[in-house]
Amino acid sequence: MTDASDSAPAETDAERRHRDKMAKRKAVQDAEVASKTIKSKGLLMVNTGPGKGKSTAAFGLAMRALGYGWPIGVVQFIKGAWDTGERHALERFQDLVRWHTMGEGFTWETQDRARDVAAAEAAWRKAQELMADPAIRLVVLDELNIALRYDYLPLDEVVAALSARRPDLHVVVTGRNAKPELIAAADLVTEMTVVKHHFAAGVKAQQGIEF
Repeated sequence: MTDASDSAPAETDAERRHRDKMAKRKAVQDAEVASKTIKSKGLLMVNTGPGKGKSTAAFGLAMRALGYGWPIGVVQFIKGAWDTGERHALERFQDLVRWHTMGEGFTWETQDRARDVAAAEAAWRKAQELMADPAIRLVVLDELNIALRYDYLPLDEVVAALSARRPDLHVVVTGRNAKPELIAAADLVTEMTVVKHHFAAGVKAQQGIEF
């Protein structure tokens, strides 16, 4: 009788080299993971840069958190009355999501600095209220970087409050041109870069893609 192993194809040199390479890679990866000793920590995350996807990534993270039943808060600092897909989606989780659109549109639309400052201050007060709620585990501060860029809010005060958040609270800040002080305080910073964008070819913002 022939042993089944006798009919198995012999391992090629290429397959052996790949297996050995992956075994070494796994050992390095396992050692790297084992060296991390902090099991849980509330993170300050910043999505910035000129590329598309900063808010998209933040709301993707919010969906992940909702998948585990986390209560979350959202404050939109700039986008105003935009009717967005992410708002429609997250509002389906009414028992878990506290959504606050506080902006009045981009600064070139309002053309009224005092009005923009007042809206940003109201949004920041709401953000602080959400961060103080012990039930909420994730807060998305959408376009806060824009409010800081135009000096609508005191940068030092905002960074201090974000840094002093409770240890188990995760906060995501989005928007272009993140201030260096905020970047220094953050645990995770992702910069979205532009390689190619359809807007440059004349394609307008589309429902389901941009909003």
